[in-house]
Amino acid sequence: MTGCEWANSSAQPAWHGGDPVSGPLDGRDDAGYADLRDYASIGDGRTIALIARDGCVDWLPLPNLDSVPPFAALLDAANGGRIALAPVDEASVERRYVPGTNVLETTYTTESGRVRVTDSLNTGLAGRLPWCELGRRIDGLEGDVLLRARVEPGTCLNTASPWVYDSVHGKVLRLDGLTMAVRTLHEESVEVTTRSIAVDYRTSPGSRHLLGLTSTASEPLYLPTPEAIDEGIDRTVANWRAWSDAFGWDGPWPQEVQRSALLLKQLIFAPTGALAAAATTSLPESLTKDKNWDYRYSWVRDTAFSLTALFRFGVREETHGAISWMLRILREQGSQPQVLQRLDGTQRPDELHTYDVPGWRGVGPVRSGNQADGQLQLGIYGDIFNIVQLYVDHGNVLDEATGRLLTTVADLACDQWRSRDSGMWELPEEQHYTTSKLGCWQALKHAVHLAEIGQIPGSVDRWRHEANAIAEWVSEHCWNEELGAYEWYPGSGVLDASILLHAISGFDRGERMSRTLDALGAQLSDGPYLYRYSGADQEELTFTACSFWRVSALALVGRLEEARNLMDELVRGLNDVGLLSEMIDARTGAFGGNLPQALSHLALMNAAITVHSEEQHRAQAPLADGDG
Repeated sequence: MTGCEWANSSAQPAWHGGDPVSGPLDGRDDAGYADLRDYASIGDGRTIALIARDGCVDWLPLPNLDSVPPFAALLDAANGGRIALAPVDEASVERRYVPGTNVLETTYTTESGRVRVTDSLNTGLAGRLPWCELGRRIDGLEGDVLLRARVEPGTCLNTASPWVYDSVHGKVLRLDGLTMAVRTLHEESVEVTTRSIAVDYRTSPGSRHLLGLTSTASEPLYLPTPEAIDEGIDRTVANWRAWSDAFGWDGPWPQEVQRSALLLKQLIFAPTGALAAAATTSLPESLTKDKNWDYRYSWVRDTAFSLTALFRFGVREETHGAISWMLRILREQGSQPQVLQRLDGTQRPDELHTYDVPGWRGVGPVRSGNQADGQLQLGIYGDIFNIVQLYVDHGNVLDEATGRLLTTVADLACDQWRSRDSGMWELPEEQHYTTSKLGCWQALKHAVHLAEIGQIPGSVDRWRHEANAIAEWVSEHCWNEELGAYEWYPGSGVLDASILLHAISGFDRGERMSRTLDALGAQLSDGPYLYRYSGADQEELTFTACSFWRVSALALVGRLEEARNLMDELVRGLNDVGLLSEMIDARTGAFGGNLPQALSHLALMNAAITVHSEEQHRAQAPLADGDG
């Protein structure tokens, strides 16, 4: 561990509703690491690239999001590898996503001119391409600008060595089963070393240049022409806009909601429909404690929250794909559902493995795998049933095998709710966590409903009895009058922000939950943000999702004005292109933890949905009363 800071400067570019935001081109520390807030992401349904404000692709796993990355300067600035492209001279930068897309547009201004770089992980006519294709289009706008590009693969986290090979069609890069080719259009010069390829471009008004990278793994390499890669950027823009046009939202915070949906779409692994929790591994949750984990897996919890949002926005293919994949995996696992899965669903997550690289700003360790694998987390029972009930309530029908699976899960909730577990925060100490009990309560309430409408078989009377028993137990043992709140677990005397989810689940939207909100605000907040639980402020940043859950909870207990004001504050914490990380430094706005983080964007989207729904309900209530 080191004594580094989360941010180089407190003056970090912030979100302005999707408009381009200007700022300097600097921002890296002496070791070559950029602030986490500096990154934008692009994706193609199979992997995701992170691009810093200075034009460096510092993160690109290939061939898949959960592969060991050949470009990983994010975690190893010296040897991790990057794809750099920027003006040679000092420049200011402004950037945005092309509206309605996940294609990034960055404009550099130097003393000699202006140039725009458009970055895309290209897609095909019918979805993702069978190879990876990164297109970096360079358009001259004004004057004369010299740009330098460098494609320099790294060491796959110190597990392999790259090399440039001659082929019948020119130089290719090979690394750990990958074959990669650099494609250029109207370059001024090319320099090839044994491990990298550098390219210079000189722009003029109206000029068009291109840097492309195409890649395959353990298969022949397809070599598109530079012109075809350039055309692919336009096709990818059109594909993203077609997706966005089908996305319906007429409520508040429309730019933030749509951007969050587009970022969420990046995290959906198209070959299976699995939702990755984040695009990265081992970005630190703490600068002083060992809290570095791999988030390139799919959590049942995140899938549940994503479907809540995507159903509301009229997204069909992704919702069906995600629920079908998750239920298939759960059936294959047998009697005990697991908390997280690999994106391809073929096996359990990897054993924890540590790589001999420094980590972002020297804060290691760098790992694959996640400590949550194999934990008992009772809350996932509620998540599973919440997904399925939403699916049914939106006019869909369950198959017989799913019905039997859900009967088993409901019976497990009946049998296990009295057990200690690791809780939502996946801690090593098992306790009788309040929200774990309420996850079982939520599962059984949904099970009763699904059984009564004929969607699943099972013991309805038993499920109803146990649900009532859980509610009584929580009311008696988990309310702390002195604290004025539901406590983390009986006798703890401290708070846990995940209780907010059970204003959302409907367990309590009355006085006790409202008082709990006040206690959370008094003890866990830093400005508009919330820490996860009591004591977390001593070792980590505020947890982004918790802050948006508070918006939803405030709206649901009837405190709509507070909810809207808080939401307005929180959305100002997005970075300049609308990304959210796992955690935020309330003092500086710096990001911490893995990014972009699905749970953070899902919490934002669901907060907007909740506030809008409660405002509509309140507006209609007087009319309904008058009609009565």
